[in-house]
Amino acid sequence: MTHNDKTAVEKIFSCAAKYGLNITGGKITRTSSRLCLGVEHGDYNGTELFGIGTDRFMWLAHKPNDSGKIRLFSINFPGDGVIEFRPGEIPPPKSIEIKDNWARFVFGADYILRKNGFCCGSGFDGVVFGDIPGGGMSRSASLTINLMLSILDVNSIRFDDKLKIAQMAQQAENEYVGSPCGLMDQVMIIFAKEGTGTHFNPKTNAVEHIPLGPGGEKLRICIMDTGTTRHGLEKSTYKIRRAECKELTALAQQAGFKIGSLADVRDDKMYNEILAKFAVRPELCARLNYVYHAQKRFYEMMAAWRSGDISTVGKIFRHDGTALRDDYAISGPELETMCDIARTVDGCMGERMLGGGDKGAAGALVIADAVDDLVNAVKTAYPRSRPQYADKFAVHICKSVDGAKMWKI
Repeated sequence: MTHNDKTAVEKIFSCAAKYGLNITGGKITRTSSRLCLGVEHGDYNGTELFGIGTDRFMWLAHKPNDSGKIRLFSINFPGDGVIEFRPGEIPPPKSIEIKDNWARFVFGADYILRKNGFCCGSGFDGVVFGDIPGGGMSRSASLTINLMLSILDVNSIRFDDKLKIAQMAQQAENEYVGSPCGLMDQVMIIFAKEGTGTHFNPKTNAVEHIPLGPGGEKLRICIMDTGTTRHGLEKSTYKIRRAECKELTALAQQAGFKIGSLADVRDDKMYNEILAKFAVRPELCARLNYVYHAQKRFYEMMAAWRSGDISTVGKIFRHDGTALRDDYAISGPELETMCDIARTVDGCMGERMLGGGDKGAAGALVIADAVDDLVNAVKTAYPRSRPQYADKFAVHICKSVDGAKMWKI
């Protein structure tokens, strides 16, 4: 176990004792966060995807009990108390009474596993703890995957189809929670492998692990948490952007363009024809502009990753950030403050907002020798620019890790 694992386990056992939950002799499931390197917001637009698992985690200690009930406590949401229910006896999907309660993810995991034919009737005690920053690193996807892996383990169900688990985790968020997330977060977490990036092609469901080439050992990933609160994709600009892209796809299809998603706009001729056809809808054209050019940058970034050309990876990361801000209009003032600060640091190769947008965290790709300079720059400048978050922001230095692990306590 790492130092962070040991700290998490200590917190978990302390809470278990306090709330009368028996996890002694059980197991720990640990799932990672993720960093998307391309294409951000590409999953629901049909693009290929690339990212890494990062070492901010969800831990869930669990042990079967004889009560027939699932009893769970979250250290991160102590006000919700112990969640207790019999498997299958849960509120209906998207229920108003649980829309702001973390239990909706527990119920969602139970609901979707049953819907997919898994017999998960065993009760268990469990305690959850996470150190994933809120917004931008896929906290909800990590939690949902963790819950599913833990429930399957408690019920002695061996199931090794990682893609199916990712798809079920997405189902839980889409159908039960009501979050319109795509599949990127789940795939990037469940398939994450230390020292490599994960390339996912949604048209074929092919997954390839690509090592970072020679020279890449100098790369560091800095996550700059703005201290703001993002209340989920279903309550953010993400939902609006997804609807806009779906609308433009439908309009283009009606006009005779042979596409199934914006990712299918691959050549300049079709791209320019669509822009001309729908010039009266500049906001929709701007969304296509981002997706079209981000796809072109994607393959350049992949080649740079393979060769260890981290300068080019960083340059493309920065370019994507500008396009997400200007064409996709999904960044936010606090996120851009973080990016502006990072951009002043020698050795910062690229920076941009992360995840769904609006609030949450920004990321920076930095040369190892410049990490301290970046941290000091943020600690000095961010509280001056955003004093209301002076006691809430943080900088996390991350590395690539395996996405999911389980071990006996």
